[in-house]
Amino acid sequence: EYAGLAGFSPRVDVKENDNALVVTAELPGVEEKDVEVSLNGDILTISGEKRQEKEEKGDEFYRVERSYGSFRRSFSLPASVDADKVEATYKKGVLTVTLPKAAGAEKAKKIAVKAA
Repeated sequence: EYAGLAGFSPRVDVKENDNALVVTAELPGVEEKDVEVSLNGDILTISGEKRQEKEEKGDEFYRVERSYGSFRRSFSLPASVDADKVEATYKKGVLTVTLPKAAGAEKAKKIAVKAA
């Protein structure tokens, strides 16, 4: 069964804590060398290429199918980050990008509602 890669779009989760934003992307079958992470202002972009090869052998045939698909996901970050301290790690098909918040970045603030 052939499954084309043209529509490959990785699943991405964005979490925020007091100190950082953490972005995780599931990239099964993608090699580390085929992943690119960039930060331009408050826009984080994850892009790359997934390559897949399927080989079948039989008594009277030999077939190799190769398919390729690129992906690109961009996110507007909800807080200012310290671009010099951003780290990206890749392990077992999962990309984790840790974006420490910049000093003085706005923190969520609860506003008290008063009776008028």
